[in-house]
Amino acid sequence: MPSQNPPVVRSVKSTFPKAEITYPHVSGGTSPAADALMNETIIAHVRQLVREQGSLEDPKAEMLGYFEIKTNEKDVFSVSLCNYAYTGGAHGMTLQRSLTFKASTGHTYELEQLFKPGSDYVGRISKFVAAGIKARDIVPLEPFKAISPEQSFYVADRSLVVYFQLYELAAYVYGFLYFPISVYELGDIIAEDGPLAPMLEG
Repeated sequence: MPSQNPPVVRSVKSTFPKAEITYPHVSGGTSPAADALMNETIIAHVRQLVREQGSLEDPKAEMLGYFEIKTNEKDVFSVSLCNYAYTGGAHGMTLQRSLTFKASTGHTYELEQLFKPGSDYVGRISKFVAAGIKARDIVPLEPFKAISPEQSFYVADRSLVVYFQLYELAAYVYGFLYFPISVYELGDIIAEDGPLAPMLEG
């Protein structure tokens, strides 16, 4: 595999009344076109998160956007975009959207694309999540059956991390619930051209 230049990431800040949004901007990667595509995708999702939070008309309303880089190596760029907003009520709400790219092309992966066609990735991952719920004594809002085929995820530290939004699995007090799964536990179903495959390498 030819060497890839990991994109350089800098923070960009956008402010408007009652809001301050910081998001990543990439440049200097293997392909300027790929960098541009990643930036377009990131901005689209940042704007979507802002829209999903709703109105800031409440006098005490505020919004804060930030991001966390999860992986930026081996032609994989995985990042989480977070948006906290208080729009009235008992407490604020935080939304999270994670994006995993092939850095050299700007392609964005869905969870299904991480695995070989036809593999039961939902069943395999659900078993790890169910075990984690039991081990951590998490009390679900409803009995856990399986993840969604489009479950939120990111790639970090040779692991696939699937997670649940606030209230998606359990009460607000639990916060975001993350379930890291070593890529070695999924090695037999990982797609050879997906972002998990390079993590299997030394």
